[in-house]
Amino acid sequence: MRVAFVGKGGAGKSAIAGTFARLLARQGHSVLAIDSDPLPGMAFSLGLDRDDAPLPDEAIEDRPDGEEGPRYRLQAGLSAAEAVERYAATAPDGVRFLQFGKIRTDPRALFRSQLAFRQIIRELPPEQWDLVGDLPGGTRQPFTGWGVYAETYLVVVEPMAKSLLSARRLARLASAADTPVRVVAVANKVVEPDDAERVASRSGLEVVASVPFDRSFAEAERAGKAPLDVVPESEAVRAVACLVERLTHERTGVTS
Repeated sequence: MRVAFVGKGGAGKSAIAGTFARLLARQGHSVLAIDSDPLPGMAFSLGLDRDDAPLPDEAIEDRPDGEEGPRYRLQAGLSAAEAVERYAATAPDGVRFLQFGKIRTDPRALFRSQLAFRQIIRELPPEQWDLVGDLPGGTRQPFTGWGVYAETYLVVVEPMAKSLLSARRLARLASAADTPVRVVAVANKVVEPDDAERVASRSGLEVVASVPFDRSFAEAERAGKAPLDVVPESEAVRAVACLVERLTHERTGVTS
């Protein structure tokens, strides 16, 4: 499974993505959580302390003269799977975590790390690893940039005007993308009975999960804690668990 969470900043995508990754790992999947958002978020939702470090210089080399491709790459002999085992942080439930470095990282080191980061995502064997990504907030090139690995994009949408507008723009961008992708919505912070229907009608996207507004979940997120550690029995966590089950069943052709 290769999924990427996107949406307006503040919609709650990092908390849902981190919870999703851990619940997927609990099913026995090897999960790599990948954070390409330049602001911190996913690490906390996975249960990790803040980690802004890009891939280290020792993992990266210049492309040899005369060879086509990006300017920097993983060191010769270092496979994508080996790079994950060596350099990815280990979160609870065995989830591995990589991020490309945050905005305050030295620009040269960040650029080197980003190119190697892309190589890892591109070359990691799909039959061995599931990818769960947290994309930058907003609508800037999610389907042609950092999210190109995704088979399914999950747009996290609050039933509020600005979030609905962002979701509608993402739906239009998806329809214009060169590569066919599946783009669906996760209605988040749902309060009213018709909120999920409102998200579907206003965004034009199929709603595959409805996550209720849950004060305990929101408080864990604000405190920089993993909801799965702080409030594992919350309604919001149960809703994300249902989303994991649904996408897993769809992928394998099993019906619940």
